[in-house]
Order: sequence, then structure tokens, then C-alpha cells
Amino acid sequence: MRVEIYTDGAARGNPEGPGGYGAVLVYVDPSGTRHERELSAGYQKTTNNRMELMGVIAALEALKRPCEVDLYSDSQYVVKAFNEHWIEGWLARNWRTSQKEPVKNKALWERLLQAKKEHSVSWHWVKGHAGHPYNERCDQLATAAADAAPEQLKKDDGGDLRCS
Repeated sequence: MRVEIYTDGAARGNPEGPGGYGAVLVYVDPSGTRHERELSAGYQKTTNNRMELMGVIAALEALKRPCEVDLYSDSQYVVKAFNEHWIEGWLARNWRTSQKEPVKNKALWERLLQAKKEHSVSWHWVKGHAGHPYNERCDQLATAAADAAPEQLKKDDGGDLRCS
């Protein structure tokens, strides 16, 4: 099955403010019917990059069987990690950057690698806030999640965040 996934992350007062992610999954079933599913969640005291990663993770973890995925994100951090092979370098250097610094958000990157393992994923960068309907919808979902009442926000403890 081929699936299009669109994701976005948002953080207010990055890195000490609340944040959220939004994702839209789009697929056409064998009968030709188009389906869309929206995902979002908000977190306390997080970063934009962590929310960008969580949007991708949540979307990939929502897939119930192996899929061919076209994933669209306005996060160069996420897209370049795969298209420019940063991930391979980090793994070869035991999760160190080319400057020998520890890779930030390692637990989330590891979770993303696990989530994408069963899928064939093509990574596409889209310009944010440029009128792309699904990117704009993901932005709305992410900012609404970030702006939720404090008691509705999940805790971002810097580790392996849960989507549920």
C-alpha cells in the first residue's frame, strides 16, 4: 500500500515552552476511495525539532502493515538526516556528529529508525507556510496541540516520548 504522510512540529518559546506535532496520513484503497487520518499531541517544555521527530514517529507507528511511504516535512533537520545520509554517519560514529558531539534527540532518532524499519520511505522537503494544503493542516494541528491547556500537555522528559 502506498501512503502519503505530511508532518509538522511546533514549539512555543523553544526550548522551554510547550510544543506539539501534527500529521496527516493519506491513502487510496483498492476501490479508489481516498482516506485521511489526522494525528496530533502536545507536550510540555519541548523543542521544535523534537516535535518534528514526534510527528514522523507518530505517523509511521500508526501504519498497521508495511507500506511504501512518501513522507513530506518542512523540517530540513528530519529530511536531510535521511536524504543527506546524516543517519548513516551518526550510526558509524556511535551517535556522534561529524564534530564528535553527541547527536541530540538520540532516543527519538532510534525510535524513528525502528518505526520506519518495515516501510520503504521516500523523504521530501516542502517549504513551510507556503500554502501547501496538507503542510498547512499539519501546522494547524501542531500549533493547536502546543496551545492546549497545560493539563492536557504530556511531559517531555527528554527521552523516548509516547504518542498515546
